[in-house]
Amino acid sequence: MTIPLSRPPLDDEIKGAVLAAIDSRQYILGPECRGFEADFARYVGAQHAVLTSSGTAALWMALKAFGVKAGDEVLVPAHTAFPTVEAICFAEATPVFLDVDDSYTLDPKDAAAKVTPRTVGIVPVHIYGHPANLTLIQELAARFGLWILEDCCQAHGATWQGKKVGSFGRAAAFSFYPSKNLTVMGDGGILVTDDDEIAARCRRLRDHGRLNKDVHAEVGFNLRFNEIQAAVGRVLLRRLDQMNDRRRQLASRYAERLAGLPIALPSEQPGARHVYHLYVIRTDRRDALAAFLKARGIQTGIHYPVPCHRQPAVESLNAPSLPRTERIVREILTLPISAGHTEAEIDQVTAAVREFFSR
Repeated sequence: MTIPLSRPPLDDEIKGAVLAAIDSRQYILGPECRGFEADFARYVGAQHAVLTSSGTAALWMALKAFGVKAGDEVLVPAHTAFPTVEAICFAEATPVFLDVDDSYTLDPKDAAAKVTPRTVGIVPVHIYGHPANLTLIQELAARFGLWILEDCCQAHGATWQGKKVGSFGRAAAFSFYPSKNLTVMGDGGILVTDDDEIAARCRRLRDHGRLNKDVHAEVGFNLRFNEIQAAVGRVLLRRLDQMNDRRRQLASRYAERLAGLPIALPSEQPGARHVYHLYVIRTDRRDALAAFLKARGIQTGIHYPVPCHRQPAVESLNAPSLPRTERIVREILTLPISAGHTEAEIDQVTAAVREFFSR
């Protein structure tokens, strides 16, 4: 039997919420969406939440609402899913790529070194479920007069110094892709902010720039959300902290059973509460280990084998080398984890990893 990389939740409560939303015959931006937005804003500790079609759309809407324009530079780690960078490019700004630190999040020292007169903001990515060092990032932003847009697409419920990610910058974006800590059984995203004007503009942008049904204040796009997925999101948001606790328990089990092997395990930096969207190890025998596990029915992944600054889509930027990023992408391997995995499955994975290194 295959052990999947992730196992999204599915049960009768979720199915019941879906059926109730279907029976309501209100399918787009109705009461379930409004309720989910209110629930999520309350959970993060923000004044506003704006549902949209994806985490990428949430990032793009925020950048547009900030007034980002051609010629502006935005600091962003190269070690992230490419959609983070894609949103910056679609907003017509120029991404300036940063190296990472031991937590795989952006290196604040590298960020400070790359600020220019054209730099307007910084997009810290809380990758794998681990928060970036928001204390240093806020200090950097204050020193240079930059805005912060948090990419929380992999970090629902993670905290920095006891405060939830998504509440540190001018706005933040989350994704609900099926493998995420909080899903809606499909694509989806949400933007959170305390800024009334940013929230109002993002609500317009996701719905063709409308002020009302007939009047369009600006050119927007169709980036709306639906009632069925909002109903699922509301159910799972109530379980999020419990599901994150479960991920942390399984991560601890991994750490115990993989101790002593010639691999680098995930670490939790001081002040951070990791929620283990992904469980990522490092080894210089990555490809051989992945093949060994695949032969035993264990799925693995690489997040991400090609760093953003080396993607063909942005090669015209001629980005400089990022030594740490370029080294880790040759070594990282994602092992199965989700709130739906069992201890027995984690034990099966760790036994196989130990067997590989014993050969």
